Amino acid sequence: QVQLVESGGGLVQAGGSLRLSCAASGSIFSIPMIGWYRQVPGRQRDLVADITNRGGTNYADSVKGRFTISRDNAKNTVYLQMNGLKPEDTAVYYCKAEWSSPFGRRYDAWGQGTQVTVDE
Repeated sequence: QVQLVESGGGLVQAGGSLRLSCAASGSIFSIPMIGWYRQVPGRQRDLVADITNRGGTNYADSVKGRFTISRDNAKNTVYLQMNGLKPEDTAVYYCKAEWSSPFGRRYDAWGQGTQVTVDE
């Protein structure tokens, strides 16, 4: 099973940028979907952006035009470039990989999360 490790979080002022990385323990070439999610205390974990193994992307409305998701299959890493950060982007950001077995059983794996704090 693939293991994911996020990095790149930190404290940044409003309007600033951060780039998050999600490094996988094995090849991500065949993983159909990898996404970034975020969660604040007391609330559910929400999708921020995801990317297919063909490069198709999807973004939450709240981050469109500011965040960019990308994947480097050679480095087994997925990135989230976050520009124009706002205080409401403050959350723990998680990476999630989703795939299915040849028999159709679904699997997913989560990273441990990385904290992003945006100061006003």
